[in-house]
Amino acid sequence: MAGGPLEGVRVLDLTSVVVGPLATQIMADHGADVIKIEAPTGDIVRTLAGRGVTANMSGKFLHLNRNKRSIALDLKQTAAREALMKLIEKADVLIWNMRPPAMARLGLGYEEVRQVNPRIIYCGMFGFGQDGRYRDKPAYDSIIQGSAGIAALHHRVTGQPRYLPMVIADRTVGLIAVQMILMALYQRTRTGEGQAIEIPMFENIVKAVLEEHMYLKTFDPPLGPSGDPRLLDAEARPLATRDGWICISGNTDGQAFAIFDAIGRPELKTDPRFNSVAARFKNTTEYFRIRAEGLLQKTTAEWLEIFDATDVPAMPFQTLDDLMQDPHLKDIGFFSRIEHPTEGRIWNMRLPNKLSGGVRRDFRAAPKIGEHSIEILREAGYGDAAIEAMVASKATVDGRPKKR
Repeated sequence: MAGGPLEGVRVLDLTSVVVGPLATQIMADHGADVIKIEAPTGDIVRTLAGRGVTANMSGKFLHLNRNKRSIALDLKQTAAREALMKLIEKADVLIWNMRPPAMARLGLGYEEVRQVNPRIIYCGMFGFGQDGRYRDKPAYDSIIQGSAGIAALHHRVTGQPRYLPMVIADRTVGLIAVQMILMALYQRTRTGEGQAIEIPMFENIVKAVLEEHMYLKTFDPPLGPSGDPRLLDAEARPLATRDGWICISGNTDGQAFAIFDAIGRPELKTDPRFNSVAARFKNTTEYFRIRAEGLLQKTTAEWLEIFDATDVPAMPFQTLDDLMQDPHLKDIGFFSRIEHPTEGRIWNMRLPNKLSGGVRRDFRAAPKIGEHSIEILREAGYGDAAIEAMVASKATVDGRPKKR
């Protein structure tokens, strides 16, 4: 129907907020038929992320739920659960992000689901692995950032713990979910068998943080403290210039020596503290201090011209608003104005990655709550009378938008 590598794959998306919708949006963008299953009140991110032009259509929701269809089902009602089971019969993937006991109470545990469809890829995303004492705890991105060490990195640098001001745990784990689901689908092509996947946020983020920062405690006995000093140094940040800030990196000898020449300190190329990668690593704080002081001599534009000529990695510091005007992004047509059926004109972002084999050909705007309930139920074999009864009992919602 849509083209792309996942054309013909049907995904039932029983997720909300960011972690699950990001995963299913990537699959939808690449051709999967993603059916978003929402409670009649809708995904909380419809309102949690601010207002839109119409009710329940926040900007974040629009970005995370394009190319999906929405069916509203009140899974506390028998008729709605039966409808979901009918959808499961013909699905390839069921992805969910509530706590496992809640799925069990709904009769949607893996054993129940595989009885209906043994080929299903059943993917659960939740806060904590089910073999440990945290297994029943609720979790949002901030809970994982704080408990898995991200907030502690700010504490090491500034003395104050704080969260990274974007939902980085959700986004990281959402990407991991796509990887795991695609591997399971690939295995199914060889074995014909479905499987259950557990994706705990806490363990995934702990792994990511400690891959960077276990550092000298990797060894037993430890060779020193935890924490990569290059990343935890106070000067590991955008650096001030005469008129703003710049982002630079100088890891190789060629890059570091070019920086020394540019700031008027060529003698540092033979200084035993800085004349090799290993030497600079041992003297990170001093290397970063000298670099920061030197960059105050010129404007950001002057430095960018110098560093472009010497192949030193460097980019201007950009604000969120700067990104919307970035010339490179304009070159590649990253942003496009599109007309949303209910929200009017909005900005859409193109897919960052390219596949020579082709991508999704059509575009489906992010849906209203239950916008596709009727068509999805008809596809599942429901007649008009049965659908009308479900709407009347509020087991589903007919969310087809009125014409503007």
